[in-house]
Amino acid sequence: MKLLIKQRVFSWADTYDIFDENMEPIYEVRGEVFTFGHRIHVYDKATGMEVAFLREKLLSFLACFVLEVGGVEQGSIQRQLTFLRPEYRLDVNGWSVTGDFMGWDYDVVDASGRPVMHISKELFRWGDTYVLDIAEPKDGLLCLLIAISIDAANCNRG
Repeated sequence: MKLLIKQRVFSWADTYDIFDENMEPIYEVRGEVFTFGHRIHVYDKATGMEVAFLREKLLSFLACFVLEVGGVEQGSIQRQLTFLRPEYRLDVNGWSVTGDFMGWDYDVVDASGRPVMHISKELFRWGDTYVLDIAEPKDGLLCLLIAISIDAANCNRG
């Protein structure tokens, strides 16, 4: 399964449009504007209902986000202090995340080392654009939250 994340450039908050592999819009992602830390909502494009939520934990040394799907907390993702490649501690299903040297591509693997998702940033685009290659469609929404968390953490860092 593939998802395409396109960030809206002229927006006060984190706002993204999410498309499937046929370029059909499936989710709309909107952040809250005047909050401490990121608070990001994911809405099903067809129904307008909120299906997932992402919130940044305050008072943590490195960016840390709590992931919720359907109102149920699924775990968290926290940026780790590394020097060569960006890494995140992922408290979800035993998965782990490692980025490349430039911090544009990331791989999520399960505890056995099998690929869960590959995130690649498309360069030379207006606004951040990411392609998610997800192994299991059932993990799509959770993988979307992980990718948005990484983008938000990189925004904090930069």
